[in-house]
Amino acid sequence: MDSLISALALHGYSILFAAIFLEAVGLPVPAALALLIAGAASARGSMQSSYALGGSLLAMLAGDTAMFLMGRYTGWWLLGILCRISLNPESCMLRSADAFYRRGRTLLVMAKFVPGINTMAPPLAGSMNMPLVSFLGLDLAGSALYIMAFFGVGFAFSGALEALTRGYQRFGHMMGLLAIALVAGYVAFQVWLWIRDCTRVAVPFAMPDAAATEIASGAYIYDVRSHGYFDVKAIRIQGSRRLNPNALHQSNETFPAGQVAYLYCTCVREATSVRVARELQKKGVRVAVIRGGLRAWTRAGLPVEPVPAAEIAALPVFG
Repeated sequence: MDSLISALALHGYSILFAAIFLEAVGLPVPAALALLIAGAASARGSMQSSYALGGSLLAMLAGDTAMFLMGRYTGWWLLGILCRISLNPESCMLRSADAFYRRGRTLLVMAKFVPGINTMAPPLAGSMNMPLVSFLGLDLAGSALYIMAFFGVGFAFSGALEALTRGYQRFGHMMGLLAIALVAGYVAFQVWLWIRDCTRVAVPFAMPDAAATEIASGAYIYDVRSHGYFDVKAIRIQGSRRLNPNALHQSNETFPAGQVAYLYCTCVREATSVRVARELQKKGVRVAVIRGGLRAWTRAGLPVEPVPAAEIAALPVFG
């Protein structure tokens, strides 16, 4: 603990502020740990509490404001990047937008304490046209609460933190075993998914070029992106029909008898298309999923068209 506090005292303010800023812009940096150590260092007189707290607050506000402005001016592109680790980025964005619209002002105050939401909240506020003044006020309250909470714990329990760090070797050994167990569990889960998929009815795939040939001959193609279209500049494969995967049982779509219906989305591993394909197979519909979805289609230089304005989904906005 003494070495950590000494290091933070020597390079402390720059390390502390950088950690907080980097976490605010979405990088996996442990700002909470830096605040705990800064609180302990301040309790021992190695750092000035006023500088540490004031600088930390400015660093967090700077990072959050940058994300807010990026969300305002890049729209759903940034949210797509942040949701990229999700199996279905589109669904991730829609759920986040709906939740933020219902509880956005409360979420901005508490978001720092919720992993994942802490990074999503500022760009969501920006993309949904929350007034900058409102955002700054709510973000200031949430940032101050977060910083004071962890800094205060470090300040009040600096002695306890020192005692805990003495057992870091034992703790590291335990964490190593836990990491091994988690990796083993992940591998077992992937094996289970593979076995489950092998026992299911196979979903046929088609390469974009082959699908384009069939579509040119009259085959139907369906856009099954999970919530429709969220960008006024959205495009789709030329000649697509909309098929909402979240309302399959309410759909009155008539599929051509004896022909293959082609499906596409923008999900990782075509997750939504595969799910819809299995549901349609149960109804006796012949289907094929376009390998790589819309991205592979556009990379192949195949024809696309703008989504009709009437079909653009109206997402909630503040205003």
